[in-house]
Amino acid sequence: MVSNFKEVWKVVLTTETKKEIIEKFKLHGKDTGSPEVQIALLSNRISYLTDHFKTHKKDHHSRRGLLKLVGQRRKLLNYLKKSDLTRYQQIIRELGIRK
Repeated sequence: MVSNFKEVWKVVLTTETKKEIIEKFKLHGKDTGSPEVQIALLSNRISYLTDHFKTHKKDHHSRRGLLKLVGQRRKLLNYLKKSDLTRYQQIIRELGIRK
């Protein structure tokens, strides 16, 4: 059994899935930090936590972490919307995020 939330996160986002997400959303060869990549990684984590809360309804500590992740993703989306509207619309469409 995994005793720590960070250990659970390591199980959920393996290096292979992280590489797949980065490959799909990168802008150039060595891109790992563009807003699109960060938003996609956060969305993956948010979807995992959302599924987690379907079975663990009273896990309020992790729910706070989820809200922080959603806020971080929202800030990145707002930045992308201000800087490049077409990239913003594309990432929203690809990830299926409602905004």
